[in-house]
Amino acid sequence: MREEEKSYFYGEEKMSLELVGKVAEEAYYGAFGRKKKQGEYTLEDYYALPEDVRVELIDGVFYDMSAPSLSHQGAAGEIYLQVMDYIKRKEGPCRAYVSPMDVQLDCDDRTMVQPDLVILCDPQKNIEKCIYGAPDFVLEVLSPSSRFKDLSVKLRKYEKAGVRECWFLDPAKRTLLVYFFEKENQPVLYGLTGRVPVGIYCGELEIDLDRVVKWGLER
Repeated sequence: MREEEKSYFYGEEKMSLELVGKVAEEAYYGAFGRKKKQGEYTLEDYYALPEDVRVELIDGVFYDMSAPSLSHQGAAGEIYLQVMDYIKRKEGPCRAYVSPMDVQLDCDDRTMVQPDLVILCDPQKNIEKCIYGAPDFVLEVLSPSSRFKDLSVKLRKYEKAGVRECWFLDPAKRTLLVYFFEKENQPVLYGLTGRVPVGIYCGELEIDLDRVVKWGLER
């Protein structure tokens, strides 16, 4: 684990991934009569869940997802607007999507994640019900309940699957951690001020973080 990642964990979050990923299996999954353990679940189990149950499936493990806060949604929404404004002006081939949307990251039946925002430049990966494969860009807005999972489990999954760039925005700490995997000098840590270039666009697109704070985080 990198030093930049360690600094993001609060004391009570320095727990095992088993504890962080633990879900109420008796309440959610036992109802379906499947005698499975964490690590054994598949997309069949994922699609069988009630619609009001929000989880991610990562390598056969279910992780609970709490409802996002308004600032969480506001930050992701403002970045989405800036990205789509750029794409529309340039009439580019890529598209941006905001959560909730399913990403079948490894193209297998053991992982389905829900990033807060993705940029997808290969239209063949849009199979309507989900994104099938790795998007080019992923944004995760961190919360106390998701920080450890996002900066450990999901970060490694994104890099291994071939996601080119990952942003982790922390509303509480007012920081942005950027991983652009095509460069050696990464990650880069920013405060939520000024403009930050998007690596997959060679810096031609810059996200105005002052706007993200004003329209997404301020009450």
